Amino acid sequence: MTSKRANWLFLTIILVHFGVIAFLIFWGTLLPDSLVLSFFLSQSILVVPTIIFLLIFERRERAPASGMQMAGAPPVYGMPQMPTPGLPQTPGAPRQFEAAAFHKVKISTLLMITLCTFLIMPLVTVLNALTMFFTDNAVAALEGDIISTPFPAMLFMIGIFGPFCEEFVFRGVIYRSYRRNGCEGNNTCYPNARRNGIPAMLLSALLFGLMHMNFNQAVYAFAIGIFLVLLVEAAGSLWASVFCHMFFNSCQVVLMYVSESILNSVYGQAVNETAEQLSTQDLLVALSVYLVIAAVTTPIAGCVIVWIAQNEGRQAAFSALFSRRASQRPRADYLLSVPLIIAIVLCLGYMSLELILLG
Repeated sequence: MTSKRANWLFLTIILVHFGVIAFLIFWGTLLPDSLVLSFFLSQSILVVPTIIFLLIFERRERAPASGMQMAGAPPVYGMPQMPTPGLPQTPGAPRQFEAAAFHKVKISTLLMITLCTFLIMPLVTVLNALTMFFTDNAVAALEGDIISTPFPAMLFMIGIFGPFCEEFVFRGVIYRSYRRNGCEGNNTCYPNARRNGIPAMLLSALLFGLMHMNFNQAVYAFAIGIFLVLLVEAAGSLWASVFCHMFFNSCQVVLMYVSESILNSVYGQAVNETAEQLSTQDLLVALSVYLVIAAVTTPIAGCVIVWIAQNEGRQAAFSALFSRRASQRPRADYLLSVPLIIAIVLCLGYMSLELILLG
């Protein structure tokens, strides 16, 4: 899809989200009170409009490939590529699934992604803690309901199903559409199309954060969104971000259930009583320690991502993400459009209203 249609897609997702909220307010009693169903609905809000858009617009935009890829232009994730002699092809592959760029990655890459995920956890913890100075922890508010649900169900919904759906939509379709921006007829790609790498990364990460509909998750989801885009570009496959997202969420789910068991013990009750006596100054000291740890681990995570790009033979493609090389070709269209601005305003308005009412 083009960037404009990706923006329409995001607006559609937000409108469907509000529609589902309205339905639950007036007719929510018709549905069973199930957290699993709620998680399924939240992911369906993302996936169903996306699949409909792909079925409509990817087929409409598909045209016979003409010409050859420009000499010297490295392959770029999210950009249509011409067949390369000597490389295996997948003739007849549905373009709807090709849009997500599910390509194989090496096992060594997956192992390094696991390491990378651990390395960004301190940064996520710091961002989460900072937002809690002006808003509540959205995940902690649901922890009681999550713990009361069987562990396998929550592990699947939060740790597997949710990350797959979100990566398919935001890194697979929306980000890919932004990166394709500047392609003529979605077939002939100009060098300047690669110049929108940073804006595409930041904008897709912003939308990923806003999709959570609360300031607490939006802040650290924005940072995670940037990290996931870098992984996708380094590995050249959406499986990289899917695996990282699944591993990250699964760890959080396991920690919830394990911490609940510990807190129910005598030792846990003592720890809980001690935590309640901590002052704001003590919490700021703990946050400062985490900030120092994040300042060390986050750059190391960046180095691991560079190693992944080298391991997958994508140094040139990864560098192209940051390319600002001038070009005499037609300039790419702006990524922002009226539908996207409307969607962002709606998200910020809803989040602000929720913050005021719950504050």
